[in-house]
Amino acid sequence: MLKHRGFPGRLPGTDYQFVIRRANPRGVTPLVARRRFPDRKPADRRADEGFMSALWSHFGPEPFERGNLDAGRLNWLLDREVVAVEEDFDPVSYDSLLRIDEAVARASFPRVFEAEGFDDWDEETEE
Repeated sequence: MLKHRGFPGRLPGTDYQFVIRRANPRGVTPLVARRRFPDRKPADRRADEGFMSALWSHFGPEPFERGNLDAGRLNWLLDREVVAVEEDFDPVSYDSLLRIDEAVARASFPRVFEAEGFDDWDEETEE
């Protein structure tokens, strides 16, 4: 299992976990897309936004291996903001490749991308 060095372990100030420390000895937790209902708690929404921010700042638009990313947290974004790269995606493999669907992620979590500061960059204002 690949450990993503430098990836935040959790949402700061909370117990919302972003990574796992070691492989599950009873087998890999499967990735399954979970539906996000509009009445979710604000703390859960902040955790999703924080996780997306961490994913984007760590990987950007490039494909990444599931590795030690928490399955429970990934499941809230799977098949929407985070999609499988390979057609023969294995939801029970730590080696599965994923990527961020940037268009969907920008629509779902606009604050994550506003914080970048370069999206609305107008070169003409620099002159």
